[in-house]
Amino acid sequence: MVDRRERANRILDTAKDLLLRWGYRRVTIDEIAERAGVGKGTVYLHWRTRDQVFLSVAAREAAEMNDAVAAAMESDPAEIALDRYMRRNFLEAMRRPVLRAVFTRDSDTLGKLLTTPAYGKLEYTKPIAYRAYLNVLIDAGLLRDGLRAEDLDYSLYTIVYGFFAAEPFLPPDLDLSLEDKADHLADTLRRTFGPARAPGRDRRAAAAPKAAAVFRQLARDFRAAAYGEPNGGTHE
Repeated sequence: MVDRRERANRILDTAKDLLLRWGYRRVTIDEIAERAGVGKGTVYLHWRTRDQVFLSVAAREAAEMNDAVAAAMESDPAEIALDRYMRRNFLEAMRRPVLRAVFTRDSDTLGKLLTTPAYGKLEYTKPIAYRAYLNVLIDAGLLRDGLRAEDLDYSLYTIVYGFFAAEPFLPPDLDLSLEDKADHLADTLRRTFGPARAPGRDRRAAAAPKAAAVFRQLARDFRAAAYGEPNGGTHE
């Protein structure tokens, strides 16, 4: 008997490939089913609509990205700093084709998918997780004195997403690698929100498990959305 998760992954792999090659508008459930080697009804056993299939493709990549972020923090406590986290987040997102399309609002690839209510519901988990993460940084003295998590709701998002949104408007002769762009983002965040004096290594080490746990949970939330399975908890 085929494992349900294995079958779901085969369908999602096929949907991802078709989405990136043909774009949202052209891909149908019939095409996904045929190329995945399953019946159309089998696809509907996992997802009720075509939009849910594509959202699950993005959610699965988001889960993988947040697991990578958490693993980095667990390996090196210095990675919990806002500039280091967002640098890695930028690189992880831009190296994953579907997430790159999401963050850069690539309408050729994603069509109207990003305007659907289902996508809005999926995105709702991120601000909750970010607020929890920022509070960990504040408690550890890793943000500028006097900043509250809610103070960054506008400015942080504007800066970070500006680096993603700028991609289509950059001069074609701009000679910057993806790592160069990530370094510029990190430097901007460090100068804008970083503490005047970095706390000691012990404080970062104590805070790292808490920060990593936020992103492990976020990964579980996205994975639950991708596969329709219990996520084992919610952010507080």
